[in-house]
Amino acid sequence: MADQRRARLDTPQDVRRSLVRRPSYDSDTFGVFAEQFARFMGTAKFLIYMTAFVLIWIVWNLLAPEDLRWDDYPFIFLTLMLSLQASYAAPLILLAQNRQETRDKVIAEQDRQANARAHADMEFLAREVASLRMAVGETTTRDFLRSELRSLMGDLEDRGVVPPESPDPGPGNDSSPGSA
Repeated sequence: MADQRRARLDTPQDVRRSLVRRPSYDSDTFGVFAEQFARFMGTAKFLIYMTAFVLIWIVWNLLAPEDLRWDDYPFIFLTLMLSLQASYAAPLILLAQNRQETRDKVIAEQDRQANARAHADMEFLAREVASLRMAVGETTTRDFLRSELRSLMGDLEDRGVVPPESPDPGPGNDSSPGSA
């Protein structure tokens, strides 16, 4: 059956052979070159070099003897060179911007994840602080315990079980009941 399909002329072949081998290149290396090129084109040094090049070109082709000029027609070759430079610069700059955009997306995703973790940590800490506040609110303080003990002593004195005591001498005095 497979031999019959191969023999038919109206059925395309599965494997296509290329007459010309496509060149291979390292896209990362090319991208790094594009970024360096775009960075250089965005500097004042590049603008100074380009301005000097154009001025030298114009001055030479206006003032040099006619047999030494390389642009016989009024700056057509200069225009062609600048257009060629721009036609290569634009895609390289776009490639550099795309790579930067990809890096920015990765950084933004990492920032989002870090913010989510920080938010979860803050919520956890807020719950912990709230539970500690509730636990502290339920603990017995020294002043509350003293007032309760005074109340109980007063009740026992009223019943006549315990003889009345002298007033509480206050903290720092070790003459309180139960101290040895």
